Amino acid sequence: MKKGSALGLTAAGVVLTVGLAACGGGSSEGNKAGQTGGDKASAPAAQEAFNAGVDKVFNPSDAKGGTLKFAISEDWDSVDPGDTYYALSWNLVRIYGRSLVTYTPAPGAEGRKLSPDLAESLGESSDGGKTWTYKLRAGVKFEDGTPVTSKDVKYAVLRSMDKETYPNGPTYFNDWLDLPKDFKSVYKTPDVNTDSAIETPDDQTIVFHLKEPYAGFDNFAALPGTIPVPQAKDTGVKYREHVIATGPYKFEKVEAGKQYTLVRNENWDQATDPVRKALPDRYEITLGVNADDLDNRIISGDLHVDLAGSGVQPAALGRVLSDPAMKARVDNPTGARTWYTSIIGDVAPLDNVDCRKAVIYAADRVGLQNAYGGEFAGGEIATGLMPPSIGGWKKLDLYPTGTGDAAKAKEALAACGKPEGFETTMAYRADRPKEKATAESLQQALAKVGIKLTLKGYPTSDYFTLYAGKPEFVKKNGIGLATNGWGADWNDGFGFMSQIVDSRTIRASGNYNLSVKDKEVDALVDKAKLETDTAKRDAIWAQIDQLVMERAYVLPSVWSKSVLVRPQGATNVFVTGAFDMYDYLGMGVQQ
Repeated sequence: MKKGSALGLTAAGVVLTVGLAACGGGSSEGNKAGQTGGDKASAPAAQEAFNAGVDKVFNPSDAKGGTLKFAISEDWDSVDPGDTYYALSWNLVRIYGRSLVTYTPAPGAEGRKLSPDLAESLGESSDGGKTWTYKLRAGVKFEDGTPVTSKDVKYAVLRSMDKETYPNGPTYFNDWLDLPKDFKSVYKTPDVNTDSAIETPDDQTIVFHLKEPYAGFDNFAALPGTIPVPQAKDTGVKYREHVIATGPYKFEKVEAGKQYTLVRNENWDQATDPVRKALPDRYEITLGVNADDLDNRIISGDLHVDLAGSGVQPAALGRVLSDPAMKARVDNPTGARTWYTSIIGDVAPLDNVDCRKAVIYAADRVGLQNAYGGEFAGGEIATGLMPPSIGGWKKLDLYPTGTGDAAKAKEALAACGKPEGFETTMAYRADRPKEKATAESLQQALAKVGIKLTLKGYPTSDYFTLYAGKPEFVKKNGIGLATNGWGADWNDGFGFMSQIVDSRTIRASGNYNLSVKDKEVDALVDKAKLETDTAKRDAIWAQIDQLVMERAYVLPSVWSKSVLVRPQGATNVFVTGAFDMYDYLGMGVQQ
């Protein structure tokens, strides 16, 4: 997932879920998860401690009321559930939208497990795993009081597949559903019968038909694309201006690039929703805040959360880690995410594998780690694309992980016919200081072997739709390198790798696979999808990882860690393993 990456989103790119399952971090014995916290006078004060919110709930409470205040230094792709691929967005969307399945409300690894949400249960499979059936819970309504039906879910899924209108988001449904050949989109071919892909035999039943079996379809059912959309209220690309809520909150104000505010949805019924406690009265989200100012406001208690979820900026890092009182407010989770730079072989001379290898050999890997914040805020120097938390991972040792190997880089340049070096352009997200620092580190390191980088910054909100993720733009502007990041849509090889290494996912825009265009990789992806033995399947994904690195399609920087500052005045604070950031759905406000 462009989770922040992309999730994979993963999406892209952030540090790629709500019951209370453990004691609050360091809080007094007996202040157990699930026990009503009450107000400040009746609840014991939670004791701050390093990583107190990583695998347990910090400051648990069932108290309702108050306003949760979020901010972010950028905008993201969309609040439309059918057009989004940032982890922060998949985390946030659950307060106003209900997918068929969602992630178990628990901290840490438990948060990766799936639980039924809009559906009564997880999917029932038949036909050897090619058919999946879900029954919707009775009594669920849209914000206007209209009952939610299976047809609204079907319409939502089909509209999300229109990648011309909604270029963001994964392509799993496009790739797997058994659609008729003459179906183009809900807008272009609205009268085409799509029952071969999705049936709705009654208002509470939805049946998905796949082209081939897939045992993990519940992961698809957890995608925001299954959040129902009423066809009569669908305004296409303008739907993001007023998403029709099914969750406990609805949009009060939408000012793209400036502010979102959400208030209680009076037509949400707790009796239909075993997942959500709906504690705050209101959410306020401010966009376009300077990243360093944002950190300072969280530290001071003026804000609760940096919505991006990727941790503090370098300017605040030393401050929060060196001061014992501040470090006690820090959570330092490791995510199923890799920050990396795509090496785009469509742009000469990077169409030559040895020129691509020269980039990797010349890179200062320690410098890249520091660009992302070092060991605590950045993570471990990555030797491959796939992070260690993914099944089948093995540590590769193909390239140096120190400050660069100029001799090896020059050998590679000679082998690709560019002994004096070459020039290319590098794209990065201009509103992300860590990515700017990454680009500057590479510019300095590669210059030592004659590779000249021209740096071009682009906005996060359109990075994958108009710039780095749009092949026509990339070729026209000679972009040979592009910063990127990816978090697992779910934690196995398919959930992490498929959207960023399979060339068949590449379309006109909105791409997250920027550089891996290899038929041998595609064939291995197909082999992995058909393998039913978990160990053998995991081994294939590890083989794919090695092939991607051998052919130098990416320069990995770090396997992600983040330094999150725990919010003051918030309750039920914990890091969910689903997104490796604070869970936005379970959080409340201290009363």
